[in-house]
Amino acid sequence: MILIYSHKITPRLTYIFKHIFVRILQIEISFTSDISEFVSFSGPKLTYAKQALGKEFFIRSHDLLFQQGIQDVEISMNSWEEVPCFFPSMNSSIPFDIFAAGFYLLSRYEEYFPHKEDQYERFPASESLAYKSGFLEFPVIDIWAYKFLKVLKERYPDFEVIEREFEYISTFDIDIAFDYKHKGIIRTLGGTSRDILSLRIGKMIQRYLSIFGLLKDPFDAFDRIIQIQNRYEIKTLFFFQIGDYTTYDKNISATNTKFRSLIKSVSDYADVGLHPSYFTMRNSEKLKKEKTRLEKILNRPIYQSRQHFLRLDLPETYQNLIDLEVLEDYTMGYPSHVGFRASTCTPFYFYDLDYEIQTPLKVYPFAVMDATLRDYLKLKPKEAFRKMVAIKNEVQKVNGTLITLFHNEIFSKNERWKDWENIYEGFVKEMTLKNDKKIQ
Repeated sequence: MILIYSHKITPRLTYIFKHIFVRILQIEISFTSDISEFVSFSGPKLTYAKQALGKEFFIRSHDLLFQQGIQDVEISMNSWEEVPCFFPSMNSSIPFDIFAAGFYLLSRYEEYFPHKEDQYERFPASESLAYKSGFLEFPVIDIWAYKFLKVLKERYPDFEVIEREFEYISTFDIDIAFDYKHKGIIRTLGGTSRDILSLRIGKMIQRYLSIFGLLKDPFDAFDRIIQIQNRYEIKTLFFFQIGDYTTYDKNISATNTKFRSLIKSVSDYADVGLHPSYFTMRNSEKLKKEKTRLEKILNRPIYQSRQHFLRLDLPETYQNLIDLEVLEDYTMGYPSHVGFRASTCTPFYFYDLDYEIQTPLKVYPFAVMDATLRDYLKLKPKEAFRKMVAIKNEVQKVNGTLITLFHNEIFSKNERWKDWENIYEGFVKEMTLKNDKKIQ
């Protein structure tokens, strides 16, 4: 156990200290603002203040963890043994305030400032400090934590730490469960017309062979995904989009018995969560309607969620999820770039800067999405595979949690996903290989 002294114990301070010490480093901590208690303590201890009390481990504090609300923050990038960092801390045991910097990134502080949104009203990667400073593809909070631990153990060589294990979570967004089947007469005739006008006769034939059960629907890859899950013993989550039909939401109707049966069947083998539709980002009533709809299909509460189109408006979207008692969200990532939006590969609790509290919503940040690799980065399958492995290696170095986002469409062999069919299983197989590269 490490005793932490600060002149003021704030919610921000306890939040980020627990993320770095408890969730990443697996170290028990305790806090005090009593100087006599701290001085008399004989075990490992750390002072977080403007000046040290003695010869203990010392971090000269930035003001961020003692403030409230959103204030202008001056950031100047530095380097800690070739690792990017900011908020320099003079005369400290390490050269910057790891806790204030970690809080700035983890709380998504920068997303509360006015910023240029992309065409879908999202905070773009290009606006982030991580992208501008070149560390988006590195979980720097976790890297800092392990470097910090190394220095801490030099000060307290008898201090023992239990090392956490690398974890992989595979997730699938089911935007469109079937390419051709169960879409109703109007949508089927519309698709047929487009096939004829575009002279896609082969696709039209495939459409009707699928509809009449003579050919498996191209998007129906659910058995295969579950087989891969079982073969490699990985954790898999499915997020079903069951909102009403709109320009951006084109799944099968939630009233369709075959679609409902599919959701129930998948839930027998893997966790199922909600994929709230496009317009739920700021619409709590629509979000509630869809959550209730999925709960009725499964006949159980839904606690996991990921926003469609990754549309996330902080803090409103998360506040709405919390009000509906959603416990886990998997939206934290960028559609246009791979990497770590919150600069960590460790699940963390959302800190609400409006109310200055740690909330019960646990955020699971994903690092790689199939559509990012193909549509945004324009990578070929082999290039995409190498990029995914590079991200995986960074997470394994810090024994973190790697979360990937795929879509069932990647198995379809259609024009968009030609030659991508085996990428997912190949990556999962790679995932199971031992990688002994750790931060020393």
